[in-house]
Amino acid sequence: MAQEGKKKKNFFKEVRAELKKVIWPTPKQLANGTVAVITIVLITALIVFVLDLCFDMINSYGINNLKERVESSQKVVDNPAHGEEGHVHDENENVDTEVPIDEGTGAETPTDESPEAE
Repeated sequence: MAQEGKKKKNFFKEVRAELKKVIWPTPKQLANGTVAVITIVLITALIVFVLDLCFDMINSYGINNLKERVESSQKVVDNPAHGEEGHVHDENENVDTEVPIDEGTGAETPTDESPEAE
């Protein structure tokens, strides 16, 4: 235990000796350094803020606008008043299919594609 106490004492003596070797800044140097650091941080924050605004505008006016155009072009609906024939079928939309009819009975013949085949 005595040896451990000696090590601690020597450690603190060495720390004190090293701190005496340090050249401490004057108050004027400290103020100049502080102002320089704060200025650089504010300039960097301003640059990041401006870039964030630019990317947000690009996103809202560019990518989202393009997305809306693509979605609206996929939602073409039949409009007989204007003579438009284009229609995009949705996966969930019922699509007319031909069902073969048995000539002898006049009844529909189930196929693999029709719901009656289940």
